[in-house]
Amino acid sequence: MIDSRIKFRHLQTFVEVARQKSVMKAADLLHVSQPAVTKTIRELEEVLGVAVFERDGRGIKITRYGEVFLKHAGAALTALRQGFDSVSQALSGDTTPIRIGALPTVSTRIMPKAMQLFLAEGTGARIKIVTGENAVLLEQLRVGDLDLVVGRLAAPEKMTGFSFEHLYSERVVFCVRAGHPLLSGGSAFAGLDAYPVLMPTRASIIRPFVERFLITNGIAGLANQIETVSDAFGRAFVRESDAIWIISEGVVAADIAEGKLAALPIDTSETKGPVGLTMRTDAVPSMPLAILMQTIREVAGSVSPAA
Repeated sequence: MIDSRIKFRHLQTFVEVARQKSVMKAADLLHVSQPAVTKTIRELEEVLGVAVFERDGRGIKITRYGEVFLKHAGAALTALRQGFDSVSQALSGDTTPIRIGALPTVSTRIMPKAMQLFLAEGTGARIKIVTGENAVLLEQLRVGDLDLVVGRLAAPEKMTGFSFEHLYSERVVFCVRAGHPLLSGGSAFAGLDAYPVLMPTRASIIRPFVERFLITNGIAGLANQIETVSDAFGRAFVRESDAIWIISEGVVAADIAEGKLAALPIDTSETKGPVGLTMRTDAVPSMPLAILMQTIREVAGSVSPAA
């Protein structure tokens, strides 16, 4: 644990003396007396149990122990300043929007409730939410056009320069309208070729999961196949036809719960994959973005682990 005797003034004074290599210059910049600077440094050395400065002719120089501590003290002060800046920007009504890329699986299941919680915080921040294929969203994140992508974990080769925070896992389902003939019994797999099938596009993140699952179950290809990532089209088309929609469960969870759509009795547990937050590793979230990420975590925590 951090010794409670170390205060912000100890870090600030130590870093300034190390930069200026002079107690007098540091005192002038900090607007305090030289004895006050000397006393603060001695207090710090007492807590650390080692000397952080030593005499060097008429001046002073930092010790080896001081060099080690300087790296961490500087980082701590930088982090604190960034925190203060983030809060200040939030309170001053910074107009820069928070740009979120949301895959369809979270656009309907997570983001609406997360946004309600975020708006209740009254940050005044503007939010921009875009959807699209995973590859497109990740590229936008990579070049800085997005601040965060919420969705499934991408393939390892696509994650260079990104960090991922796991929130929950979900599977792919074979979704049909209520009253569909395949719900009446028999093998759902045996009847797939008799109906149009909506498949995720080849650039979508769940496509490899779906292809492996179909091959594992003896289905090399589907004749009446339509590729789409549009949940609006998929939902409308499936409700008005006998089509089968292969889609992440999160996209249709509400429709299934309301009885408007139904999942075919097919065990798709092997298609389960992690859903979470993807950011650039070098990015530091602003205060509003950090708050939004926390509301997303809270809503994701209420998602059933079995999903």
